[in-house]
Amino acid sequence: MDALNIKGTGETPGIIFDKEANRFEISGKSLPEDVKEFYTPVLRWLRNYAENPNPKTVVRFKMEYFNTASSKMILELFEILEGLHSAGKDVEIEWHYMEDDEDMHDAGIDYADMLGLRFNMISYQHISK
Repeated sequence: MDALNIKGTGETPGIIFDKEANRFEISGKSLPEDVKEFYTPVLRWLRNYAENPNPKTVVRFKMEYFNTASSKMILELFEILEGLHSAGKDVEIEWHYMEDDEDMHDAGIDYADMLGLRFNMISYQHISK
C-alpha cells in the first residue's frame, strides 16, 4: 500500500499515513476552501488501510487549529479508526496540543468522549524561535 503524504500549507494540514513505516500523523492547520475535496482522498486511503491494518495503529494529531467543517471530517476519520478498534485492532490517538490552548485540549476531550478510542492527551510548550 502506497503511503499518503500531503505537504501542509497555511490552510491545510500536513498528512503522513504510511502503513509500512507504521506512521500516521496529521499536523498544522485545517481550514481548506473545499473541505470535502481535501479530505476525500485521506478518508479513502484510511478506508483502504482498514481492510488490512497493522496490528497496532497510533495516530498522532498535532493540530494548531481546525474549523468546524474540518472537525466533521476529522470525526469521520476517527469513526473509521473506531471501526478498526471494534474489529479488535489496537488503535490509539495521540492528541498533541499546546499547553495553553484550552480550545484544542477541549476538542480532544470532546472527541474522546464521543468515541470508543483510547486518547492520550499530550501537552507541549510553545518553542519560540
